Amino acid sequence: MPEKVAVLLGGTSSERQISLQSGHAVVAGLREAGIDARPIDTKNFLVTELKEKGFTKAFIALHGRDGEDGHLQAVLEFLKIPYTGSGVMASALAMDKHRSKMIFQGAGLPVSPYVALNREQIWPNVTQNTSNDLLLNNRISNKLIKNINQLGLPLIVKPSREGSSFGMTKVEHLDQLDDALKKAWHYDEEILVEKWHFGTELTVAILGDTVLPSIRIQVSDIFYDYQAKYVSDKTQYFCPSGLKQEQEKQLATLSMNAYRALGCDGWGRVDVMLDDEGHFYLMEINTAPGMTDHSLFPMAARQAGFSFSELVCKILSLAH
Repeated sequence: MPEKVAVLLGGTSSERQISLQSGHAVVAGLREAGIDARPIDTKNFLVTELKEKGFTKAFIALHGRDGEDGHLQAVLEFLKIPYTGSGVMASALAMDKHRSKMIFQGAGLPVSPYVALNREQIWPNVTQNTSNDLLLNNRISNKLIKNINQLGLPLIVKPSREGSSFGMTKVEHLDQLDDALKKAWHYDEEILVEKWHFGTELTVAILGDTVLPSIRIQVSDIFYDYQAKYVSDKTQYFCPSGLKQEQEKQLATLSMNAYRALGCDGWGRVDVMLDDEGHFYLMEINTAPGMTDHSLFPMAARQAGFSFSELVCKILSLAH
């Protein structure tokens, strides 16, 4: 039976627009190679109907919740449809920054010092429908400030289960903390408060068992947020990154160890910070990286000799 590939895109997460761009690029790349690829927007299509529509494989180009967090992967496994990227458990863990950090720590891998908070710890007996005039509970606030003082300022506040830097804020003064927590809470009920590292942001693409050349990211703004990723033309990318050979080897080893610690498979991208003292810190793993014209995975693949069409075909060949 000829192969018929569903490129799953769009969806309902906060990363919908990015996913649409990624997915349509993937469709074009697969079609260029002669593969029967169809764009399927999961916002308007029941994934459970893929089998009866004759699809033999799924290329996951969804980002964020319900596409990258293990739910979709579980449905596809139930349907016995091979799909690209990591399995159920690895996808769920990678989407959850807090739990992935715990696994990294358990594996002896470096992460930035952090405090994990849930809504009940911050605003007891408050619902998301309550007015924005929220003040931190005094008892909780004192405990929180004690923990934060141990981290030291500045800080980065982020939702635990969100992508594309949605809900992230840099906190340079404690009086900015409440607003930063509210912003993150808009996206998730679990929040990470991390130590801010001055240094260089790097990303490492992994394709199968191969670590591709690393990319160094240079932003003109405060940090690599949504604007810097998808809108700004001032963000600069360097691939290869320009690291010393020994550092590049360390980075590749660290990235693959993190990837394997979560049980990732197929393809993915590991984000790492190199601080000014020369220490690496794992930030997160993306199990369904962006494939837009601003995206980093295709950039690393080009440096390794892959055309975009060759890249998407290789990813598809790793579907399981």
